Parts: sequence; C-alpha cells; structure tokens
Amino acid sequence: MIPATFDYEVAGSAEHAVALLGEREDAKLLAGGHSLLPAMKLRLARPSLLVDVGRLGELSYVRDAGEQVAIGALTRHRDVRDAALLREHCPIVSYTAGQVGDPQVRHRGTIGGSLSHGDPASDLPAVILALEAELVVRGSGGEHTVAARDFFTGVFQTALGSAEMLTEIRVPKLGESTGWSYTKMSRRAQDWATVAVAAIVERSNGSIEKASLGLTNMGATPLRAAAAEAAIAGGATATEAAALAAEDTEPPSDHSASADFRRHLVQVLAGRALEEALAR
Repeated sequence: MIPATFDYEVAGSAEHAVALLGEREDAKLLAGGHSLLPAMKLRLARPSLLVDVGRLGELSYVRDAGEQVAIGALTRHRDVRDAALLREHCPIVSYTAGQVGDPQVRHRGTIGGSLSHGDPASDLPAVILALEAELVVRGSGGEHTVAARDFFTGVFQTALGSAEMLTEIRVPKLGESTGWSYTKMSRRAQDWATVAVAAIVERSNGSIEKASLGLTNMGATPLRAAAAEAAIAGGATATEAAALAAEDTEPPSDHSASADFRRHLVQVLAGRALEEALAR
C-alpha cells in the first residue's frame, strides 16, 4: 500500500531532531525504518513529518564508560554484534543483536530504533530489561536517564515523549562469575520470537545464586519473571524456578501460538536459558 502524505526533514544533529519533533505532535523519527515504514504503508502509522536521523554519525558508537558500556542509539545491529568491547564485557547484547531479523535488517536497523519502537516481540528489549540497563533520553530541556524497567509502558509504547529521542543505552559490564543466555523459539529463522528468555545469572560453586530473567512476547511489554527470580534467590533449582516463569504474564494468542502454548513454552525456554547461563 501507499503511505499517507507526509513531510520529510533531515536532522543535522540530535538537538535539531528534537526541535523538529517539537514542531508537530505526530512527527516521527526515521532511522533504519524497518518498523516504521511497513506500519506507514499499512496506514497503521500516519505521521505528518518524518525526521531522518539516520545520518547522525555521532550517535553510532560503542564506548567504555567505566562500569558500563555505552552504546549510541543509532548503532546498527551489525555493529553491536561485532563490537569487541561488548563481546568482552556484555556478550549477551552482541549475541542478541546477531539474532535480530536477517542480514539486511542487521545492516540498516539500529538498537535505538528497536528499543524505541516498543515491540514486545522484539529481541533486544528483554535483554536490556534483564541487564537493568539505563537509557539516555534527550528532549528540549536536555538529557535525562530512564531505567529499563520504566522505559517500556505498553504495546509499541515507551516513556519517550513526543519531542524526545533515545540517544544512548548503557549496559553493565558483566563479571567473571556472571553467566548469560538468550534462548528463543520462532516458527522460522527470520521470524519474530514466539517466545524468548534472556537470563543473567550470578554463579557460585556450580550453582545459581541470583538470576535476572527477561521475557520476550509474554505480555504487552518485555517482562521480568519475578516469581522465578525470587525462587532462585530462595534456593530453588533451575528446573523449579523455570516452572514459575509464566506467573503474572499475559501472553497473546496469534497465528504463531496460543497464549497457553506460550505459557508452556516460556517454562521450557527459561529452564534451558538458566542451564546455559550456568554452564557458560
């Protein structure tokens, strides 16, 4: 289909982009465009103005930030996947970026675009949530930081205001005692995840002392498996904790799977993710 009529502006800087967004309430940022443009073609999205930020090279980077690794919001998935700093200090992010879509998507799509889109079936939001990452948001009043747990607010909805843009993602450096896994199931290799589980675990003497579990496509936003995490903290085994992974979730029913199947599947994948994180 053909999108509705819209105006187009190229932003020369992040500040310019924010100023352009402030001119119209329904303006949208365009980076890789893999989520926005299909929605516009179906007329599910009808922005009157597209602000192209895809040429802002200053927002494409992976940098050492002390106890964290800072990732520019316009860093392509391919570059996140290949970043030596992330592979060394937070490999779950680089690994998951390599699982996004297909090579075409990974060469054009950006980590900031993926997070800002707020799709609960997307891979990276659950990982960012499990890592308890920080997201830097810029608006007309300057920058502020939003915790990952507060960033995702609903289906395709985030804490970003209409005249704000995500500029940076800060993920923690994982220690030697930390294991990780991102385990997902999809109908076909390039499909959205039917369900996926991101696991970050702290290990001691061959067992899991603490776990953080992010769930993909188990509700209106990426979720934490709080009951399973609490069970691990209380001394439960990975198998016992995984059996609680579906608690307090509201998975959708669609052409890929029913809600009941997703509730069963998340328990299976949580068990696999915990075991893999323990062994890694």
